[in-house]
Amino acid sequence: MTHAVLRTGETTLFLPDSARWALTHGLIRLAMRREAAKGNPATLRVTDPSVRLNPYAHYETMRSDQPFVGGLGSKMTVRHDVASEVLRSDAMGAAAFGGAPAPIRRILAAFAPSAARSVFEPPSMVAVDPPYHTRYRKLVVRAFSAKAVNALRVRTEEVAATLLDAIAARDLREPVDLVQAYTSQLPSVVICEMLGAPTGMSEQFLQWSDAAASPLDPGMSRRRFLADQRRIDALLDWLRGHFDHLRHHPGQDIMSDLVNSTDAEGRRLTEAELLATTMLVLAAGLETTVNLMANGIALLEQHPGQRALLAERPELWPNAVDEMLRVESPVQRISRRALRDTEIAGVRLAEGEIVVVMLGAANRDPEVFTDPAAFDVTRANAGKHLAFSTGIHYCLGAALAKMEGEVGFRALYDRFPDLTLIDEGERKPTRNLRGFNRLMATPAPTPVR
Repeated sequence: MTHAVLRTGETTLFLPDSARWALTHGLIRLAMRREAAKGNPATLRVTDPSVRLNPYAHYETMRSDQPFVGGLGSKMTVRHDVASEVLRSDAMGAAAFGGAPAPIRRILAAFAPSAARSVFEPPSMVAVDPPYHTRYRKLVVRAFSAKAVNALRVRTEEVAATLLDAIAARDLREPVDLVQAYTSQLPSVVICEMLGAPTGMSEQFLQWSDAAASPLDPGMSRRRFLADQRRIDALLDWLRGHFDHLRHHPGQDIMSDLVNSTDAEGRRLTEAELLATTMLVLAAGLETTVNLMANGIALLEQHPGQRALLAERPELWPNAVDEMLRVESPVQRISRRALRDTEIAGVRLAEGEIVVVMLGAANRDPEVFTDPAAFDVTRANAGKHLAFSTGIHYCLGAALAKMEGEVGFRALYDRFPDLTLIDEGERKPTRNLRGFNRLMATPAPTPVR
C-alpha cells in the first residue's frame, strides 16, 4: 500500500492513499452529487456526459454581465477580463491541494512526503507562491528559453519526419489512429529528449504523464486515483536514479541543466523540487500538447476552408496554433485562492476564497473575440487566449508547445494533404483536460473503382 508519511519525534504516522483520495477527490465527488441533487447548473460540466463532450453551449448559459457566477463552494468566472485580472493579481495565489478547504490542506501538508506525488502539492510550481515560486521559476525558466526551444525545433522536425515515414510505410488507404501514431508520439519523444531519457521510453512516459496529469481532473474515482499513484511512485523511483546519473554524467539536455544549475546564492533545486518540476513538465507539457495536436486536427477537418488557406499561406501556421488553443483549450479550467481579503472586478473576495477560471469560456468571450465560436486562422487577436494562463503562473512550456504544434501540423499536412478523418473520433472522458483518445484517419484517398 502506498501512503504519505509524517515523522514526529520517534513516531512515524501513515496516511494511506485511500485517505488522501477521500480528502481530495472523494469529497469533491460527494459535493458534486449533493449540488447536482439541488439542481446547481455548475455541476453539469462534471456530471452530464453530453456537456462534458461539448461544454461550450453550457458555458454560454453561464455568461452574464456579472463578474462571477456560483460554483461548487467557490466563485466562477467565464469572462476574459475578469479571468485575466484574477490570474494577474498578486492577491490571488496557487490553489494548493486542488483548492481543498484549509483544515484538509493542513492535514495533507503535514503528511506530504519528501517528494510531491501530485502537481497540486508543494513544491510543484503551480502549488506555491512567491518567494518559493520566484526561486523555482528563475532556475527553471532558463531551460525553456527561446534559445532552448529553437534548439529543439530541428530535432522536433526530425522526429515528425520519422513518425510520418512510419505512417507512409503502411497502406495509406487503411485507417490509422493519429493519436496513437502521431499526436501522442511526437511530444513524447521530444520530452524524452528534454529529460535525457532514451527515446524508447516514450510509451512509458505517456503512461506516466497520464497519471501525473490526472489530478487536473477533479473528482476522479478511488480506483483510478490509487492506480495513478502507483504509476507516479514508479515514475519518481525512476527519476531519482536518473537524476543521480545526470549529476555524474550530464548531457546536452534540459534536465541535465536543471539538475546541475544553481541560483544567485549558489543553491540547486533539491531532489524533491526536481521531482515536482519534472512531474509538472510531464503533466502540463506532454499531456496538453498531445491534446492541442489532436484538437487541432479535428478543427481542421471540420473547417476545410481554413485548411486550404493554410496550404496556400503556410506563414499562418503559428497564428493557427493560437486559434486552436483559443477555440479548444486543452485545459478548460484552473483555480486560484485569495491570499488576503481583496477585490476583483468590484467584488469583495475573502482570504482563502477559491475562484475557478473557466479558460474554455473566457477564450470564447464575445467582448474580446468577434464571432468567438468561429475557427479563423487569420484572427488578428488569437494570441489573446488564456489557454496557458497569464501572470506569474503563465505556463513555462507555452513556447515549446506552440513550436511542437506548428512543426507537427505543418509536417503532417505537407506529407498527407488529402488526410481525412473517418469519424468524429473518441473524446477523452476527462472533465478538465480536453482532447481525444482516438482519431482515425486515412492518409490518402481510396481510388474510385
